[in-house]
Amino acid sequence: MINRAENRAGRREHSGGLASGAPWLKRLVCATAAMAVAFSPMAPLTTAALASGSASVASAQGSGVVVPPLGFQRRELANGLEVYTLRDTSTSNVSVQVWYRVGSKDDPQGRSGFAHLFEHLMFKSTRNLPPETFDRLTEDVGGSNNAFTASDMTAYFESVPANHLERMLFAEAERMGSLVVDEEAFVTERDVVKEEYRQRILASPYGRLFGLFVPQTVFTEHPYRRAGIGSIEDLEASTLEDVRRFHETYYRPDNAILIVAGNFGQAQLDRWIDHYFALIERPDRPIPTHNVEEPVTGPREATFHAPNVPLPAVVLAWPTVPYGHPDRAALEVLDGILSTGESSRLYRSLVYDTQLAAATSSSATFNQQAGYLSAYAIMAGGRTPEEGIAAIASEVERFSTQPVTAAELDEAKNELIAALLRQRETVEQRAMALGTALIMTGEARTADLDPAAIQAVTVADVQRVARQYLRADRTITIRYLAASEGNPVSVQPVNVPAPITVADLAPEGPLVTLLPEGERTPLPQPGPAPEALTPSISERRLANGMRVLVAPTRNVPLVSARLSFSAGTRDDPEGREGTAGLMASLLTQGTDTMSAPEIAASVEQLGASLGAGSGADFVNVFASAPASVFDRAAGLMAEVVRNASFAEAELERQRAQVLDGLRVSLTQPGNVASLAAARAVFGDAPYGRPGNGTINSVTRITRDDVAGFHSAHVQPSRATLVFSGDIEPEQAFALAERLFGDWRDAPGAPATVSYAAGAPVAPRVIVIDQPGAGQAAVVVAMRGVTRDDADYYPLLLGNALMGGGFSARLNQEIRINRGLSYGARSSLSVYRQGGTLMASTQTRNDAAAEVAGLMLAEIERLSTSLPTEDELAPRRATLIGSMSRSLETVNGLGAVVSTYALNDRPMSEIATYGASVNAVTPAQIRDAAMRRLPASGASLVIVGDASQFIDELRRLYPDLEVIALSDLDLDSARLRE
Repeated sequence: MINRAENRAGRREHSGGLASGAPWLKRLVCATAAMAVAFSPMAPLTTAALASGSASVASAQGSGVVVPPLGFQRRELANGLEVYTLRDTSTSNVSVQVWYRVGSKDDPQGRSGFAHLFEHLMFKSTRNLPPETFDRLTEDVGGSNNAFTASDMTAYFESVPANHLERMLFAEAERMGSLVVDEEAFVTERDVVKEEYRQRILASPYGRLFGLFVPQTVFTEHPYRRAGIGSIEDLEASTLEDVRRFHETYYRPDNAILIVAGNFGQAQLDRWIDHYFALIERPDRPIPTHNVEEPVTGPREATFHAPNVPLPAVVLAWPTVPYGHPDRAALEVLDGILSTGESSRLYRSLVYDTQLAAATSSSATFNQQAGYLSAYAIMAGGRTPEEGIAAIASEVERFSTQPVTAAELDEAKNELIAALLRQRETVEQRAMALGTALIMTGEARTADLDPAAIQAVTVADVQRVARQYLRADRTITIRYLAASEGNPVSVQPVNVPAPITVADLAPEGPLVTLLPEGERTPLPQPGPAPEALTPSISERRLANGMRVLVAPTRNVPLVSARLSFSAGTRDDPEGREGTAGLMASLLTQGTDTMSAPEIAASVEQLGASLGAGSGADFVNVFASAPASVFDRAAGLMAEVVRNASFAEAELERQRAQVLDGLRVSLTQPGNVASLAAARAVFGDAPYGRPGNGTINSVTRITRDDVAGFHSAHVQPSRATLVFSGDIEPEQAFALAERLFGDWRDAPGAPATVSYAAGAPVAPRVIVIDQPGAGQAAVVVAMRGVTRDDADYYPLLLGNALMGGGFSARLNQEIRINRGLSYGARSSLSVYRQGGTLMASTQTRNDAAAEVAGLMLAEIERLSTSLPTEDELAPRRATLIGSMSRSLETVNGLGAVVSTYALNDRPMSEIATYGASVNAVTPAQIRDAAMRRLPASGASLVIVGDASQFIDELRRLYPDLEVIALSDLDLDSARLRE
């Protein structure tokens, strides 16, 4: 999925702009996540497989999980626009979505990446709306907006307080019927997409593999073989005329679906839709379409080479079926058995038993016109691609030669059904499920039929589809290796033939320009603000000291539990950094009565998730499950917390995975810059040390270290347990008492860190030279505040002003105005004994010095000038709206309550959060920044190809430090030996 931007300062493309129809991003995320599992503050033991759709009424076998129907109403306007609506008064928000039947498969020849480029342009101006108005209408009122481009579709979606619904309908109709496409916007957004390409494809060690080489190898004739994000060459070849013609061809009412879900009155909504959309004309020319038949040829192999590939990777793929085919459900179940969770066949064989791979997974990809199933392995250190190919092929062949077990079948079904349930928590998610079904099959009921189709899959069905589609004579094998002098970097093919050409596009339509301000149709005024919803939280303390909080909600039958302990990576023994993380990961890898595979199978049979991780100040254990089986999932959480065995063999397995993950992490400029920035801010103090460890420190950790950390810190008197979701307080308290009431602290008081932030250190300017890096990562970092500091709320709002959203100052200057980055942001992180402010972005190497100057200037501006109330109002709304949306989901609600509890904040402060944000004055922001965040105290870290920026940077900072990546020593505060 390509989105406009990840978090809207890195968010505007829900997954980066590429959606499910472009599976490379899912795989790239999976690969990166798998390699970085040791670094995650909450690493899940199992993640339920994704499936598109809902269920009329289907339940997971043995769990009673029911996925209700979506329940939308349909009508069609005279101009061909399909309209679907769902009223839900349990929320104070509304989601407006417009889905267009155009995706990267429709990119004209020589213009790959065009649908995605155009998606960016749809956020510019219209006849009546100036550029960036969508951010004003969404972010600035506490909502959000986003978009993505996939192989078969482009979708635009907003979630806003319900009183802003009419304004969003006006805006969506504006960009459908009167978009302004001018040279300035075209050139700027094209530059932004080029930076996105460099970040996603070139700077990521496996970006080329999943983003370029997999699709071009799997498909030989269909335009799905082109990268959804395109190429630099094709982007450069595009012209303003091309863009205007593309819009005229595809962005029309009879090629679109409008979906509205949330809190509204149906009659009023219908009147607004008629008023704003019915007058948009339906062109009388046909829309170009195609359905290229992808041939299934004999086995094929390909080998690609790329820079900065720390571990070789392999991919095996097989052509299967399109989305609407009856065999999709059986292939989804097969895919679940193959790779979902730690009890899956690939994980057990390649990672757990043989330790061939550092990471492995599979993906069942179903596009509108063709599909395939693929499996990948990133090889463990010292293992060869040929071993990975043989191992994957062997596991896939087993499906054909012997039936899967009934237990495997039930587990995969339960995981898929539970995943469907999790995808129905919010009105936005329900609308997404509907939009996907409509685009992919043309039938709304597809989403409602999916659960029943999954439940109907039999053992025989799984074997049948394996024999039919996953045969050896259909196998596509890809090797991905490090480039060398004898094996140069593989290049991306350009100007690949495609069924649609530029000549097939409609002629340019009438020129649309932004009207003068006095002539524009005014925006509708928002209605009365909806009442804010705040959680009801109950609290009790067990006799052993464990604090228990319960935040019930009735949206969906899901429950989660977070169990946190007051110790984290700050408590790692010096020289053995990574101990807390290893201990947490080992909790789920065996107890006195259960092996790691038995734990994984037990969790996954429930459609649940169970995981553990460590942060700077806390170790966290997490369990989530459908309400009907939650007590069993919570029992497993108690078992792993109280009775972890820390077997030597499991320690060695986890250590190997962590070390491979560290090797991959150290090839990514952004990760390296963040690690170096922590050292620059805190020096040798605990907060400055790499929480995930280093290759040296992780190698030193022994079983006694992890068992000792557990004994000292994982104690009930140091624990906070938070339940959220579909559970009554008394039920939760009784469950906590049953699972933990008889637990007692180990004897002896644990050692505590007196001051993890250490004494202030002098700021530094550090360049870490990574020759050939696809981009430069730029980080500006400095000390911040604790959560209980009087300056917290002023700095929270100040950070939001500077870098807390797409329209915040950093992103406005670096991305929107200059096109130098895919997104720039800042974050205010608070720890128990300190905190940080960190601003970060990635840019092309030759722009690194310029971008660093822009970031430092924005930090200085925060403490030297007063923001206006016009600037602050939208930033206040952004913070308050983000909190409101967090409280709408089971996991989000639990996370909020847990965060407040762990920071010793009263639960009542959740309800007064908005008032606290609104009470901050401009002077308080400036004065707090002046005291706490002077630009003179900031450290600057740049990781990239120094040859392209070092001269300019040295002119600005003569005393800068230059460290070769190969010489970087994260064990030392100096960053070098």
